[in-house]
Amino acid sequence: MAGAGIIEGETGAQRLMGYVLDVGRGDGRARCHLTVGPEHTNRHGALHGGIVATILDNAMGATGSLSRDPGGRHPFLTISLNTQYLAPAREGEALVAVGRITGGGRKLLFIEGELRGPEDRLIATATGVFKPVSHPPREEQA
Repeated sequence: MAGAGIIEGETGAQRLMGYVLDVGRGDGRARCHLTVGPEHTNRHGALHGGIVATILDNAMGATGSLSRDPGGRHPFLTISLNTQYLAPAREGEALVAVGRITGGGRKLLFIEGELRGPEDRLIATATGVFKPVSHPPREEQA
């Protein structure tokens, strides 16, 4: 997956887990894509719940970022995240988490997320509170 609005390999967690962020759809909603591999599964052969939460957290945080920066790179902090696990995801399945702002203002945003698998099957949902970083870190000077 490549193109405008695609963020790959930006963070250590993203490189480790292999997910891709899509912030370029122009609808204010970020998407986090992951194809489930054996490295993502638990002892039951299903996608690990911590990875489910991570994918949702990234889609939701990047959605918050889009409210401040059309490039989706303004940093946000997760204040709270509540995840509901509805169905298992299995190895080989391509998943997409999508965030949607439901409320808030300048200091806090309330964001919902959905994680879906093949045939639009709902895997998990989440709600969270996210806070923009007031002073984004400066890039290192050479």
